[in-house]
Amino acid sequence: MDLLKSFAYPEELLALLRFKFGGCEVVMPKCDFTTMSPTLKQCFDLLNKTSRSFAAVIQALDGELRNAVCIFYLVLRALDTVEDDMTIPNDIKVPMLKSFYTNLLDPEWKYNESNDKDKIVLENFPSISREYRELSEIYREIISESCQKMGEGMTVFLEKKIDTITEWDEYCYYVAGLVGIGLAKLFSASRQEDKILGEDSSLANKVGLFLQKTNIIRDYLEDWTDQRIFWPKAAWSKYGSDLGDFAKPENQEKAVQCLNDLSQMLLSWYHHQSSL
Repeated sequence: MDLLKSFAYPEELLALLRFKFGGCEVVMPKCDFTTMSPTLKQCFDLLNKTSRSFAAVIQALDGELRNAVCIFYLVLRALDTVEDDMTIPNDIKVPMLKSFYTNLLDPEWKYNESNDKDKIVLENFPSISREYRELSEIYREIISESCQKMGEGMTVFLEKKIDTITEWDEYCYYVAGLVGIGLAKLFSASRQEDKILGEDSSLANKVGLFLQKTNIIRDYLEDWTDQRIFWPKAAWSKYGSDLGDFAKPENQEKAVQCLNDLSQMLLSWYHHQSSL
């Protein structure tokens, strides 16, 4: 059925077939670093050092859209690094997050006091902000707006725990739904995709939520070790009195049950959304 739907988009179907029979190098244009400015080259270097899965896909995009999405990713990665760094006190972190988007217009701003694994994006932020200012105005507006909304939303959950599924959805909207919406707008603005893509915020948000929840479920131990709690209490409290108990070997059975419950909840949500 999904293959039949693809016939409505012959260009995408052709790319899929080329990828299937020729490999990714057939459909992914090479990124020519020799023609880039030193700061743009550094941005792609930062992208490759900090991205788990997006680097190759971003570098496969064409022209100005590739640069815009690269900068979009790095700006939000820098913002996310501030949120994730548990060594930054909240009295410093809150104003940093709320005003982070203003750093895009400050050629000198950088932050050298982070202890997070992705701190290089904060230490080298002048290169990122410089390339941001080189983008077309329409791309700059989308990136700045996304950064502002995300930074504001992140502050809501710095001290507030995620108890309900509704709160889980709200948090994921701020940290991932806005990413999906911003990406859709960037693609639409590039005119490489239909205008309607940038207007369908609901679909873009759903994609972002699905990916973020997948990551949250997967990264339980890493987040718990770093004192970050993203599993909703409404789900895990059915299997234990303390979220940290699931990291103990003697609680493996309950931990797996909770993991399965969250995974099934996410899959059910996905199938429901797909049928709408």
